[in-house]
Amino acid sequence: MKPRLLKNVFVNTGGNNLRLSNIYFTDTITEIKFVSDEIEWDTVSTPDKKKNFITSLKRAETGETLDSIDGNFTLAIPGAIDPHVHFDTPGFEFRDDFEHGSTAAAFGGVTTVIDMPCTSLPHVTNLKNFDIKLNELKNRSLIDFAFWGGVRGNDFCKTVNIEQQILELAEAGVVAFKVYVISGMDTFTDLTYERIEEAAQIIAKTGKPMGVHAEDKNLVISRRTKFQAEGKNAWQAYCNARDVKAETVAVNEIIKISGKTGVRAHIVHLSSGKGLSLISEAKGDGINITAETCPHYLFFTQEDFNNPEIRNFLKTAPPVKFEEDKIALWQGLSDGSLNFVTTDHAGCIPEKEKTSSDFWKVYGGIPGVEHRVPFLFSEGFLKNKLTLEQTINLLSSNVAEFFGLKSKGKIEKGKDADFALINLWESEIIKAQKMHSLGKYTPFENLEVNATVDATILRGKFVMNKSGETEEKIGYGKFIAVTN
Repeated sequence: MKPRLLKNVFVNTGGNNLRLSNIYFTDTITEIKFVSDEIEWDTVSTPDKKKNFITSLKRAETGETLDSIDGNFTLAIPGAIDPHVHFDTPGFEFRDDFEHGSTAAAFGGVTTVIDMPCTSLPHVTNLKNFDIKLNELKNRSLIDFAFWGGVRGNDFCKTVNIEQQILELAEAGVVAFKVYVISGMDTFTDLTYERIEEAAQIIAKTGKPMGVHAEDKNLVISRRTKFQAEGKNAWQAYCNARDVKAETVAVNEIIKISGKTGVRAHIVHLSSGKGLSLISEAKGDGINITAETCPHYLFFTQEDFNNPEIRNFLKTAPPVKFEEDKIALWQGLSDGSLNFVTTDHAGCIPEKEKTSSDFWKVYGGIPGVEHRVPFLFSEGFLKNKLTLEQTINLLSSNVAEFFGLKSKGKIEKGKDADFALINLWESEIIKAQKMHSLGKYTPFENLEVNATVDATILRGKFVMNKSGETEEKIGYGKFIAVTN
């Protein structure tokens, strides 16, 4: 690839500080030149302030004949990474597929996703299935992608060698392993705590994380059975069945398992402040446990189920909780007790699966990969809940480090030339009809976000540009294997 120059972009230099920069790259970053002194965000925090700053600059032309891209004084961040998506290829493509999911991701400033093992057929639980999925995805993704492996209850039988399956998947390059304390899938069933411990002992040998959907099965199922027998089919019953206690009981058990086995336990889509407190306390005791959360847990509470316009669109597992949980989760992002923000992107065709008046039968999932980046800048950084550096880390840098994506996650020499150009001086209103995922619905409908993604560059090429001029198409994305 010929050398290129991305000029007139702000780069974060720590905290809320910025420097105007020129970034030189091919498919990787070759050099970063600062063209201004370090400034604080407040210096350019409004359109007028930014205009005055630009006017005050004394900039000499580079004199170079490189292919030059003008960043128009946007913020350049390392391409965002969403490590928890369900793009459903192959097997459940009536809900979403990699073509649509990866396109939506690019429009959301995301250059890499990590796809879950459970919502594709066959499930990524052994090497044969891994190879089938990888082959199916040839030329079907716009952006780069990696895989989670999975351990399911279905495989705990005399004819399956669980250890062999886990070790072979680790060698093939999956980044982590997913298990469920409770699952709604007949073909990817949950594990008892005893079986999770058995799996954890093996996963610990790989050094890779064990991601856990942590809601206690006994509590959820017993309550659901009772409520359904009583004819309680509204959202309140669903939320009461999957309450804070269901999460904390499961988190507590996973903490014990991590302590016994040394596995890198990771709680996916954490929804409660009490769950976070348990994790923070366990970390203090030397337990190797981490967690993530999602935009819907940071924005909505169960009061929002009273809005019939978004009620069914908001259904997820676990469900959103209460105001005190929102506050605690934002604090966890700020103090570092939560590692990153994911989407748990899981779409469907809303006309078919989001319309039932029986809330138990409503499909649980939100297609959020397109909205995470502007949401976190708007609701986190611009509302002073997070610093600029923290926001970038939660969207990209922390993810790359956690999952071993060594070429991703930072704007520095030698890393992949993955950038999202963020306009912090413009706003837009989220509209389902504008979404690029297959299922066009969102509980965030009509939310005004005060940040936009102007362009997304992957390995030196535009994969999304609001001007409409892109350089690559579906098939440009490549698989990333992570091996120790």
